[in-house]
Amino acid sequence: MISADPPRVNILGVGISALSMKSALEHSESLLSSGQSGYICVTGVHGIIEAQSDEAFRTILNKSFLSTPDGMPTVWLGHLHGFKHMTRVYGPDFMLNLCELSVQRGYRHFLYGGRPGIAEELRAELTRRYPGLQIVGTYTPPFRPLNAEEEEDLQTQLTASQADILWCGLSTPKQERFMAAYNGRLPVKLMIGVGAAFDLLSGNLAEAPDWMKQSGLQWLYRLIKEPKRLWRRYLINNPRFIWLSFLQLSRLKRFSV
Repeated sequence: MISADPPRVNILGVGISALSMKSALEHSESLLSSGQSGYICVTGVHGIIEAQSDEAFRTILNKSFLSTPDGMPTVWLGHLHGFKHMTRVYGPDFMLNLCELSVQRGYRHFLYGGRPGIAEELRAELTRRYPGLQIVGTYTPPFRPLNAEEEEDLQTQLTASQADILWCGLSTPKQERFMAAYNGRLPVKLMIGVGAAFDLLSGNLAEAPDWMKQSGLQWLYRLIKEPKRLWRRYLINNPRFIWLSFLQLSRLKRFSV
């Protein structure tokens, strides 16, 4: 098993793990076999820009076990910084790959997040794709922090399920804050924030064509599908990301991790 400390690329002060899908899976297996706990942030442009105005959130990303390169811009910048082996570790694909591996390894999964009914639909789809996959529980949280009674209920369910991996399908930065707050407090080895993967993989949200994913245009597809919800994220965040990346690459501005 490989070391659980991959190098990170400094992208606007956020340390993005220099990974491929294969190495992301290997590092995840390393943690699961170590007896320790940790969380993985699947991080793209949205998360990096959120971190520019929220130091606490930036710290959460930088203290993660892994912060995988979720979008092609993070991969391209990784290449420019000399990490030529980096490839995209996209949340839904990472989930599918780890679920497939889990059939062999016997890892047990718990689905936390989504609108009512979504986690159950996702469980049905994943177990259909991967016969023998153990999804041992689901939990649909309220749209607010858990109260003491809900925390206890979640703890009880996770203890009874003996889950190894908790998939957190909220949204950025909510899911990252949840994982950081409960890391070491919940009886699971690994928490992974995958955002829209719950809706995409359950069939409740259309996926972009592969050519748009590979060319860095997935954001445009999602904007067309959900303009009211996503226009601010993409039409403001994307130009800001490009400008700040230019300043960093040209060394006109320094960003500390």
